Amino acid sequence: MANIKSQIKRNKQNETRRLRNRYFLGNARKAVTKAVVALGQGEQVESREAVLMAVRELDKAAEKGIIHKNNAARRKSRLMKRLASLEK
Repeated sequence: MANIKSQIKRNKQNETRRLRNRYFLGNARKAVTKAVVALGQGEQVESREAVLMAVRELDKAAEKGIIHKNNAARRKSRLMKRLASLEK
């Protein structure tokens, strides 16, 4: 346990950030999972909405620095590729 005032403050800040990061990363993961499930079922309208929601959540996470922008771009690309193959 820290006994230096600045380290105590740093620990509080780290915990606050950790919880915020978990919230946005969790939302992104849930949205991606829903999109993958919808794509697997083959429903075009539902899949499109789910993929767009996942893209939105991934962009939010990348914007806040929770995941790297290239990581978000790669995930979005894979989802969009699956959506395009479904809509053919």
